[in-house]
Amino acid sequence: MNYHSNKKPIGTTARTGERCPESGVWKSQDVNSTTAPIAKGNVMPPHGGRAVTWKLIQYA
Repeated sequence: MNYHSNKKPIGTTARTGERCPESGVWKSQDVNSTTAPIAKGNVMPPHGGRAVTWKLIQYA
């Protein structure tokens, strides 16, 4: 059985205000990017005072 079978793939994206689709480390896709641990079901946060796209880079 594949352990990651129910997980969203690395590289999945979500926008500020959307529910986080997978717990893990997310990286903002903006000029001054940052990383943040975000849990599945939480609302994706803004970064630098604006809405951004976040990309899943590592599983929790």
